[in-house]
Amino acid sequence: MSTFGASAQSAYSIPSNGERDPYQYQVGFGNRFASEAIPGTLPAAQNHPQKAKYDLYTEGINGTPFVAPRSENQSTWVYRIRPSVAHQGFTPLPENPDLEACFLPLNPKIHVSPTQLAWYPFDIPSDNTKTDFVSGLKTIAGNGDPTLREGLAVHVYAANQSMTEQNRAFCNGDGDFLILPQQGRLDIQTEFGKLMVRPGELVVIQRGMKYKVDLPDGPVRGYVLEIFGSHFELPELGPLGTHGLANVRDFESPVASFDIDQSPWEIVYKVGGKLFACHQEHTPFDVVAWWGNYVPYKYAMEKFAHVGSINKDHLDPSVFCVLTAKSKTPGAPLADFLIFSGRWDVATGTFRPPYYHRNCATEMMGLIYGDYGGRSDAFSPGGFSYENGFCPHGVSYDEFKKATEAELAPMRVHDGTLAFMFESSMQVTITDFAMKRSGKMHEHEPKMWDDLKGQFVNHIDQINADLKAVGRPPLGTKDKV
Repeated sequence: MSTFGASAQSAYSIPSNGERDPYQYQVGFGNRFASEAIPGTLPAAQNHPQKAKYDLYTEGINGTPFVAPRSENQSTWVYRIRPSVAHQGFTPLPENPDLEACFLPLNPKIHVSPTQLAWYPFDIPSDNTKTDFVSGLKTIAGNGDPTLREGLAVHVYAANQSMTEQNRAFCNGDGDFLILPQQGRLDIQTEFGKLMVRPGELVVIQRGMKYKVDLPDGPVRGYVLEIFGSHFELPELGPLGTHGLANVRDFESPVASFDIDQSPWEIVYKVGGKLFACHQEHTPFDVVAWWGNYVPYKYAMEKFAHVGSINKDHLDPSVFCVLTAKSKTPGAPLADFLIFSGRWDVATGTFRPPYYHRNCATEMMGLIYGDYGGRSDAFSPGGFSYENGFCPHGVSYDEFKKATEAELAPMRVHDGTLAFMFESSMQVTITDFAMKRSGKMHEHEPKMWDDLKGQFVNHIDQINADLKAVGRPPLGTKDKV
């Protein structure tokens, strides 16, 4: 009798999940994937053969300089029905006054704020106005400028029209988009394949990739973190070892999928914050096969493996980091993406809520679903908040009192909630839209801290007794020199 058991018939992949997500995915982060919609299309042992199979065109896409170290180098080869150069030129589109890219102080359309700001949930377009994903982008804040190849932008989007309705696609020449749906799924078709992204998932689509966004559930709303000059990566784990936080195998990239479509298409390019239209007589989604590591990906944030203190005190909030992007300054991230969701809190003898602090980083928060308490502003899904570097912040007096008097036992926190933070070591400025036109901005109410009185003075008698017991004079008496 043979000892043979069984053998895999293909590489591991994530199968479709019915109507909620009908697409298939490859798993891993930073992998060099290979995918063929028609088996045998990829050339063997070379990238650009003299004549590609089925008379396809070879096209290279580089996400990093050619001479970047191998560990950082990102590129992909695609084999497509018509090359991207087959177009009819570029024409400027009307300016979107709510879309911003230059966050330098010399720009009169940006502002600084030393205080905490917040925005109520942003409106979704009315049925009388057709707005797709690109038209629905509005910038809240940012740093730097895409022409400097370092910086970031924070946008919100709200849309009620699928891009397919107008044969329209988008290509961002400025930076990578990290997109967070808050309401409604996004059915995203890219050159590399298709992704269905629901609230609770993130999707990253890198600079220079063409894609369109359709709305299978109707109107949508969500958040975008755009980074200029670097790419997102997983944070180092240090003493945690090999696994934890966002695990590599939980990231999902599309498989090759293509259309045969020779109808007119408009590709909207974003370059230096300006929008341009490029028209062509064929679909941009005609890649039959591809291989490489410069590909979009998504991640279900419910899979995050939380880490925390198991005896006392807090670990730094960096333990909530899903993705990070480096700046040009070693050790100072351009942007960190953190999440706060259901987990256990077991620290003993510890003030468990976030402690009062002044952070050198700028902190910007949003809420996907659930309730994130202890704030002054009825923080709701679809809303947003901003705290500049070194702006003091922390929980309300009511939360402080409750936390200092509670009987501590292991407890679940943030169940049914998914909040996130965009954190940056950079000075982040705020746009005209966010400050003047959104109609949603309000300042945090500082009265939430009015009852944080100086309780120290209620203990003067005990303090003086303690000082006397160790041979020290009472308070108000100068020590002898």
